[in-house]
Amino acid sequence: MNEIAKILHAANFAAKKHSGQKRKNGEPYINHPIEVAFLLTVYGETDDAEIIAAALLHDVIEHCGVSYEEISLNFGKEIAGLVLELSDDKSLPEDERRKMQTIAARSLSENAKIIRLADKISNLSEL
Repeated sequence: MNEIAKILHAANFAAKKHSGQKRKNGEPYINHPIEVAFLLTVYGETDDAEIIAAALLHDVIEHCGVSYEEISLNFGKEIAGLVLELSDDKSLPEDERRKMQTIAARSLSENAKIIRLADKISNLSEL
């Protein structure tokens, strides 16, 4: 699969999985991962298809119940690993999840760190 096809496959997969979900501001949820991918390409100056695909998929485990295995099967272990790194444990209370994000941030891979940063910027822009 070529680089553009990989990105579009991830966008399509994420759109289907986030179908019907809304952000707190009422926007369709899919706008958020698209914005994260956009921020990475424009401001992060990345053209790495695996990073962009992982950005598009970064919330499908915690918000859609998609498994690591399903992502790995569809997109490979590298992308699945990035998505897993970025996924919170939804069984924890929100305060605890935020605390765990801060602790885990130090040990994230470089690629996961830049996706996390774009995610935070996107979340802040919603405010």
